[in-house]
Order: sequence, then C-alpha cells, then structure tokens
Amino acid sequence: MTDPQNQAPQSPESSDTGQSHSHADPKLLELVVCPVTKETLSYDASAQELISHKAGLAYPIKDGIPILLVDEARELNP
Repeated sequence: MTDPQNQAPQSPESSDTGQSHSHADPKLLELVVCPVTKETLSYDASAQELISHKAGLAYPIKDGIPILLVDEARELNP
C-alpha cells in the first residue's frame, strides 16, 4: 500500500497528457537581451518566445531555454 504523504507532487510539466509546458525562468529573462540591438526583450508566454520589437525578431524558448540565435529567430510581421 502506498502512503500518500510520501508521494512527490506532480508538476505541470509531467501531466498525464504527455504534453510539455516549459516556462522560462523569470530571473533569466531579466538578464537576457537581444543579440542584435542589446535591448531588453518582451516575453510572450503563449508563444514561448522572446520578442525584440526594435529588431523585428522573435526568439524561441525551447525546454525553458531562450535560443538567442538570429538564425533561429522568427521575423515579426510589420
């Protein structure tokens, strides 16, 4: 028999649906800047992207890690 008090709580990332919901660390987001403009980035939680409005680029966040490579960025629509 399993003791419910000894069970670890299930995190949102490990749900029964098998979907992964990675979230970026807010402290990390305060430190990162656009590699093109060197300005702060806006966080779009729904798209899991960091947005550089000045550069017109959206950098993806994969598994909670910002990918700050221009080659990996998506161009924003004007």
